Amino acid sequence: MDMDIQNELEQLKKRIADLEMNRQDQLSIAIVSGDLDKILATMIISLAAVASDTKVKLFFSFWALSALRDPNRKGKGKNFIPKMFDLMLPKGRGKLKLSKMNMMGIGPFMIKMLMRKQNVMSLDEMFKQAAELGIEIVVCEMSMNLMGIKKEEIIDYPHLTYAGAATFVADASQSSIQLFI
Repeated sequence: MDMDIQNELEQLKKRIADLEMNRQDQLSIAIVSGDLDKILATMIISLAAVASDTKVKLFFSFWALSALRDPNRKGKGKNFIPKMFDLMLPKGRGKLKLSKMNMMGIGPFMIKMLMRKQNVMSLDEMFKQAAELGIEIVVCEMSMNLMGIKKEEIIDYPHLTYAGAATFVADASQSSIQLFI
């Protein structure tokens, strides 16, 4: 019996070593919320991770796509439902609402004012720094298609790609840290 336990223990140690060997010092975050406070949290965590020499990959999906919409660009050739999403969804980071205490738009104004007073980077500055530091953004193609968002509506960002959930799952499975926001 002791021999069986010893063999199982050795097999478990080997499996753990194999898992650790395949892990990268990488943070993978799936972001589905389009709330200002959650996008801010995503960017703050991402910038902190990069500052700690951790590679970061962000997977923007569903409502989070609003943060990546360029307010000055329009997608052409949309039918009824995508046009409705267009009207209802915030057009860009500057129009995001708070998840709590939005107060008919006053909440985001107040949080932005507090951020300025306390010398916290704006969301636009965070995205700019993220680009400079090599943070990767993956845009969910399925979510884009469902919501009628076209590639020409998405912000210019140097490390931006388009892929599906399987790509995020593959990246996340190799990451030492995975988050869902």
